[in-house]
Amino acid sequence: MLYFARDIFIPLAFAITLALILSPAVGWLHKLHIRRFPAALAVMLVLIAVGASIGYVILNQFVQVVNDLPLYNQNIDNKIKALRTPDQAGALGRAAQNVRELSKELATSQEATPPQPAQGRAGRSNTTANPLPVQIIEAPVNGLIYVRDLTKPFLAPLATLAIVLVFAVFLLVEEADLRNRLFRLAGLSRLSVMTQALDDATRRVSRYLMLQLLVNAGFGLLCGLGLCLIGVPDAVLWGTVAALLRIVPYAGSVVAGLMPLLLSLAVFDDWTRPLLVFLLFLILELITGNLLEPRLYGSHTGISSLALLVTTVFWATLWGPAGLILSTPLTVCVVVLGRHIPHLSFLHILLGDQPALEPEALLYQRLLAMDDQEARAVAEQYLSEHSLLQLYDSVVLPALTIAELDRHKGAIDPERGEFLFLSLREMLAEFSEEARTTAAEGSLSPSGATVSGRILCFPARDEADEIAVAMLTQLLEQAGYAALAFPLGSSPESMLEVLGPTSNDLFCISTIPPFAFAHARTIHRLLRTKFPQTKILMGVWGFSGDVERATRHFKPMPPDKFVVSLADALGYLGVPGAKAEEVAEKTLQNQK
Repeated sequence: MLYFARDIFIPLAFAITLALILSPAVGWLHKLHIRRFPAALAVMLVLIAVGASIGYVILNQFVQVVNDLPLYNQNIDNKIKALRTPDQAGALGRAAQNVRELSKELATSQEATPPQPAQGRAGRSNTTANPLPVQIIEAPVNGLIYVRDLTKPFLAPLATLAIVLVFAVFLLVEEADLRNRLFRLAGLSRLSVMTQALDDATRRVSRYLMLQLLVNAGFGLLCGLGLCLIGVPDAVLWGTVAALLRIVPYAGSVVAGLMPLLLSLAVFDDWTRPLLVFLLFLILELITGNLLEPRLYGSHTGISSLALLVTTVFWATLWGPAGLILSTPLTVCVVVLGRHIPHLSFLHILLGDQPALEPEALLYQRLLAMDDQEARAVAEQYLSEHSLLQLYDSVVLPALTIAELDRHKGAIDPERGEFLFLSLREMLAEFSEEARTTAAEGSLSPSGATVSGRILCFPARDEADEIAVAMLTQLLEQAGYAALAFPLGSSPESMLEVLGPTSNDLFCISTIPPFAFAHARTIHRLLRTKFPQTKILMGVWGFSGDVERATRHFKPMPPDKFVVSLADALGYLGVPGAKAEEVAEKTLQNQK
């Protein structure tokens, strides 16, 4: 439908884009108590006048450049002769000489065996000794036919431009009515979604058009200044043409740079300044297209770079040069639809610039793929922008929760499970060294701490719980606490008999839900029975259910505190609010 109805859709798409650009001006005139139709017509007439003036000036400059070309005939001839007869001592000259000699040899071999003429029935040759020359005489052309042939290539673009302008005027006049009809078409139950989608699309497209205008104007200005410094005639003209043609992605810059490059070849005697013109456009395009535009457009359009390239090819294949110009606004609208309409969410996933996987899911997936280097890169990337506490709470613990769910469902084979936990232990060992460095530089004293003695941490059941214990003890040691982690499989009774806990100490039971509650209750009952005066902290990391209801499972003697994150545990142990943020900031500074 997009392809066969392109004669209607292309002018309509251009008209919608033009209406978005002119809508603020029409709205400003409407606030001055001018009706929308006169306001839209006045804005359109001003636009046509400005466009016609710019086009007239550029056309006159082009005509002047073409009329000045005969002045440089000698330079053009010298350049052509230099290309045809390169220096025989150089590699290019020797290659050209070898090609000429090979051509002569091929021509000589063909002349040695001339083709035999075909014989007729009487044995005579069918070839004519003196062929008659053929001359094509064109019919005389009158003035009307000449004018028709001259204007024919411009009639279709002018007709399309007229349709675009008419559509744009009516879109500006009937803006409110069209918006309401669109809402009615979507249904009254979806007014909120359609309002958000329309506002989002309008904001993104408007910002993109404004940014494109600023980028292209800056590109043209730099091109004009560079060409003026090089000495190319009519540098202002070529800078203006570069700014206008750069509206067409990819191809516009090539065409804009080709014209002053050819002119420099004709004007200058040497090859240095044409080379400077080439380098000027190449460097500006590389910087603009690869550094400036991705940063500006990506954050305002929400399209990934690869998706933008693919959709540009898609729209160009459907609609030709018009598709090149409209590719980004059209793709923005498609991405917005995918963002707000659930049935089209695959478009937002495929074309959007937001990460397809959250850091915790990406970390877990790379560990499942047994790619510890990329998994480590995910953790380090997150750690470069967040603290160690945030990394553990927001990435590692959720990844362990996903791993526990899959492992108990039998979705992870033993080899991958062993690799996953081993890789996480190695990461924690590296982070532990950095945590010790931070503590050596000056740890935080736990002023106002709930616990003044030791903190004894127990894993409830399996390796995931043990890794959570390792993360908690790292953070506690960095905050200045005396923390001790019990290994998995050790007997709490025998270890505690040696340590002799007191009322100043604290027990911490670490568990990853949802499969370790029974083991956590068993350890909790044992510790509460043998050491009733020692406080117990129950850490059910990442638990998203009702905390009060979960606490009832530990009656009749519930734990002193039930926490669901490492940050909550630090807060309970005397590092609340600003202190926790201070710990996180100190860790982040050490990582940087």
